[in-house]
Amino acid sequence: MYIEQLKLRSYRNYEQLDIEFENKVNVILGENAQGKTNVMESIYVLAMAKSHRTSNDKDLIRWDEEYAKIEGRVEKQHGSLPLQLVISKKGKKAKCNHIEQQRLSQYVGNLNVVMFAPEDLHLVKGSPQVRRRFIDMEIGQVSPVYLHDMGQYQKILQQRNHYLKLLQTKKQTDLTMLDILTEQFIETAVKIIAKRYEFLHLLQEWAKPIHEGISRGLENLRIEYKPSVDVLEDQDLSKMITIYEEKFGKIKKREIERGVTMFGPHRDDLVFYVNDRDVQTFGSQGQQRTTALSLKLAEIELIHSEIGEYPILLLDDVLSELDDYRQSHLLNTIQGRVQTFVTTTNVDGIDHQTLKDASTFQVSTGTMTKIQ
Repeated sequence: MYIEQLKLRSYRNYEQLDIEFENKVNVILGENAQGKTNVMESIYVLAMAKSHRTSNDKDLIRWDEEYAKIEGRVEKQHGSLPLQLVISKKGKKAKCNHIEQQRLSQYVGNLNVVMFAPEDLHLVKGSPQVRRRFIDMEIGQVSPVYLHDMGQYQKILQQRNHYLKLLQTKKQTDLTMLDILTEQFIETAVKIIAKRYEFLHLLQEWAKPIHEGISRGLENLRIEYKPSVDVLEDQDLSKMITIYEEKFGKIKKREIERGVTMFGPHRDDLVFYVNDRDVQTFGSQGQQRTTALSLKLAEIELIHSEIGEYPILLLDDVLSELDDYRQSHLLNTIQGRVQTFVTTTNVDGIDHQTLKDASTFQVSTGTMTKIQ
């Protein structure tokens, strides 16, 4: 798949943009703070219905405007697909093939993207929240059911935390309501964990040989899911539910004292091992970067294996962060297969045929023009 046309209206610093792209590498040049990343972000938002940079949708709307609109024409194996997302202060409206989608979870997945930005290099050494976000966003692209379950989980978690606060402050004393919320919470939590285990198993299958290739056969990558409750990959949902119920029975009093849900998928983490050593704690910066790059390249292959088409790759200011060898490995991998967008202040020092054959665009103060 590839995005053939992108239209922006009142999006960030773009009053209006209407631009066409080819199914190859598209390099977006410009100084900092001119709007390069905003174009990348708009493609990501069109795909995911949320930004990778902010959780506040109002940030996406141009100053003093009521709404922002992103439109894209996506070419897929089975034809052309128009997508539209309108972001206003009241919320978001998504259209696929001119038909409004009732739920965003139905909309996400029509356009698949893999974003690789400098902050993704912190995937390994950053906080657990960064890794949870990574896994949730990627599963969501290939599984609408997972997105729906995550939405339900967040709602129940919020309600449960609110009720625990009421119990903590003695504004409520009825424990029956807590038991009902706990039961709903556990049912949704185990579905999410089972899907995460399944996804990470597939991701490792792709990432292991890629990492081996980048490290010239010297390193072996292993990904491990670290649940906050001791449930295992080979357990069925009913066994996981039993383990969760026992755990929550034991900590009920402590949770009421603290007024917060102490365990669950929102507290889980991933650990990456290179040659059986935890990369976050013991890995060099080079190993951490290789791990992050391997994961991103594995994502591309995993999405392709799941949906039969390659996603669009967004490389936001990341090539300058990689050394020559990793740059070459990345560019060789995508060459001729994946529509790719690259933002950079200049291409000096990146000597690769892929970039020589690329379409080039110049961005300056919210305008974008094709120069090659």
